[in-house]
Amino acid sequence: MNLSGRALGPLLRDESFDPTHDLLVVVDDTALDVGRLRYRDRGSSGGHNGLKSIEATLRTQEYPRLRIGVGAPASGTDLADWVLSPFAKADAAVVKALLPDVVDAIRSWMEDGGAAVGNRFNT
Repeated sequence: MNLSGRALGPLLRDESFDPTHDLLVVVDDTALDVGRLRYRDRGSSGGHNGLKSIEATLRTQEYPRLRIGVGAPASGTDLADWVLSPFAKADAAVVKALLPDVVDAIRSWMEDGGAAVGNRFNT
């Protein structure tokens, strides 16, 4: 996941590809509480290695992303261990319950655009 930008190589060779309109990155976010969604049209990686890779490949921060909150690790817990570990039972239930909203957000982005997603799902 830390090298997510590599998957964009073939798209970049297509002159009609516009990452501001043709790409939605869905990513976990430890800065958001478990089960929270946040949509942005652009922005920094926030330290997320997968987003850093995408930015390096695209050479821009101008691409939409939908962040899914997974909560912060406990003090002293390695971040990589945290994001690669199974959810706690209660957190897993929250994330599972969120999946229909994630699908709706993606569908809304495709059909109605980013502003509609932000208005509906950014809480």
